[in-house]
Amino acid sequence: MSKMSDMAMTIEELRNAAAAINEAANWLAAQFSSDADATPVAEAKTEKKPELTLEEVRAVLAEKSRAGHTAAIRTLLQKYGAKKLSGVDPKHYEALSKDAEELDDGK
Repeated sequence: MSKMSDMAMTIEELRNAAAAINEAANWLAAQFSSDADATPVAEAKTEKKPELTLEEVRAVLAEKSRAGHTAAIRTLLQKYGAKKLSGVDPKHYEALSKDAEELDDGK
């Protein structure tokens, strides 16, 4: 793995950690605010998990490509109507990432 891709992955992990800390702080603030009723708890339970970013999907695909799945990744990109990851609609990032994660299962 190159130093640049290591750095990019480290930066993305830091961003994810910061987002998780921020979410936890918001939850705690809602729990202990003066307006303490059942709604903050209900909101916390119904929160969606954050959508994947282009960088997160790119990291997954890069890992799979290095593991020898380059041709399969090209096929997956075509499945989602693109020749490159940047051409994939962001609403498909989650499904594309799950499909890529399953590539090792077929080995």
